[in-house]
Parts: sequence; structure tokens; C-alpha cells
Amino acid sequence: MVIDFRSDTVTKPTKGMLQAMQTAQVGDDVFGEDPSINELEKRIAEMFGMEAALFCASGTMTNQIAIKCHTQPGDEIICDESAHVYQYEGGGISFNSNASVKLLVGDKGRINSLQVEAAINPDDVHKAHTSLVCLENTSNRGGGSCYDFEEIKKIGNVCKTHNLKFHLDGARIFNAIVAKNESPKQYGETFDSISVCLSKSLGCPVGSLLLGKNDFIKKARRIRKIFGGGMRQAGFLAAAGIYALQNNIDRLKEDHLHASQIADAIQKKNFVKYILPVETNIIIFELDDRYTAKEFVAKLKEKNVLSYAITTNRVRLVVHLDISKEMVEKTIDIINKL
Repeated sequence: MVIDFRSDTVTKPTKGMLQAMQTAQVGDDVFGEDPSINELEKRIAEMFGMEAALFCASGTMTNQIAIKCHTQPGDEIICDESAHVYQYEGGGISFNSNASVKLLVGDKGRINSLQVEAAINPDDVHKAHTSLVCLENTSNRGGGSCYDFEEIKKIGNVCKTHNLKFHLDGARIFNAIVAKNESPKQYGETFDSISVCLSKSLGCPVGSLLLGKNDFIKKARRIRKIFGGGMRQAGFLAAAGIYALQNNIDRLKEDHLHASQIADAIQKKNFVKYILPVETNIIIFELDDRYTAKEFVAKLKEKNVLSYAITTNRVRLVVHLDISKEMVEKTIDIINKL
């Protein structure tokens, strides 16, 4: 038995999800004729209290489309230094939007309103025009850390005062919503656009959705076409998303519990220098000089446990719906014996 903690993207569709995919009604989505795509977009837009949504191939695509829609060439974006839009999207901000980035040093991937206000450039021809603020909730490199929603609202107010757009990379937004006992509509009321990933914590094989107002999504649909993101009978994938929204949100509590149980075992080991607080389904810990991250990952792999080295001395484990209680117990036993 291989226990795969490399990412929550490694999940396989459950029997129920496969059944939903096999029986999906489909059409040509580029013509707007796929009923399953239309249902998924309508369902998630209503869930977040936003006007419209657009199904895309990935969270990178939804984020990059949003940035392209919200900016002009030469503009500047504010985000945390560890943000996915900056670290893991292939330089897409510069390549796709010809924009620059002002990086802030946040607290486990979370920036605050005072930092944002201080980072806004003055109206000066020597400076890039600040036009967009991007948050990531939960923060991947922050160990699945969650924003306090009051701070999100403060940042949103700064954006309104300075006429900036406000985008959320919500790759694991439902983890935050479940962990903090929030509602999707809170986010829809606060952000101009939201990216929601289906292929991470929700267990779908493919897909993310971009949410916003009707005119924004109309523009986003055009950009998606330019990016080569128009799909045809994509309803088979949308059916997985509909199933996930109906069945895979509340169970995220189980992933969070499993992550905290594994973290408890890890932090007791004397070769672990530091472990980030575990709020959701991600565990990140730093090793002392006895192991490099690659060596530790290799050691776990010998026991059929897969993990991920994110730096030379930091290791990440991500819990997901394919991780059973028995797998968690076995992992804890392996850690205890190291």
C-alpha cells in the first residue's frame, strides 16, 4: 500500500463521482451548449453570491485570466512573496499580462491591510500603476494557513478606497470555509473575482472555476479562448465538480483532523526543528542538520509513504480524501519509529 501525501491533486474519482461523470449530459461548451457546464457554473456562482462563473482547465488558468482581465500592461500587482500566482504559475503575470509584482512578507503567506496600503504606488509617472491585490486562502506555502476574515474585509476596504481590484486565489477555499466556520457568500461579497479549484481538496480529476460579475466573466471567457482554454464536451468534468460540491465539502473536517494527528507525531521528533501551525490539511515542517528534505522524503518512500521536499530543509505532507484512517495510523506508526 502506497500512502501518497505529495499533494491533494493526486486523488482519484470515487465510485459516486465516476458514476456522475459517466451519466453526464454534455454539449459543446464553446457554443455555451453543455448543460452540465452551465449547471456547475450557475451552482457555484449562486453558492458564492456572485453573478457568473467560468469553468477552466486549472487554477493557474483561472488566476491568470483574472489577472489579465484586471490589469493593463505596465500595471503592478500586490501579493505575498509566497503566493501561488507568483511562485508556481510559470512567470505568467509577466508573460500573459506584462505586469510587475510587489511582493510583501506576510505571516505564513497572509498579508495585512497596513502592508497593502503602504505598498500602493503614488500617482507618479515614474511608478508602475498599482491595480490589483491578490490573496491566497488557504496559503499553500504557509502550511494551509487561513486568513482571519476581518482582515480580508480590511484589505477589501483599502482596495475600494484606492480603486484597486481584489482577487482571491481560492485553490483551497473550502478548507478555509470549513475550518473557520465561514460561508462562501462572505467571500462573494468581498472580492471582485474568486478562483475555486475542484481538483485539490474536492477530489475532482480536472478543473477550476473563476467567479465574478457578468461583464467580468464575459471578458474572462474571451481571454480563456485566447489562452486556448475552450473545451467542448467538458460536461463529463463538470459532473465531477457538481458531485464534489454536493458531497465533498463537509468531509474536509476529516482531512483537517488527520493532518493534526500526523502533525502531533511529527513535532515530537527531535530531528524536527519547527512545524508550521496546522489549521487545515497541509503539514510543513523544517528539519535539523541530520536530514536534508530530500533525504527525509527518500526515507519515508522506503516505507511506501510519499511526501514532498519544498525547500532544502522543509517537507510538506498534504492530507486528502484518498487518505484513510488506517493510512493515517500507519503513517503515525512509521513516524514514531524513525
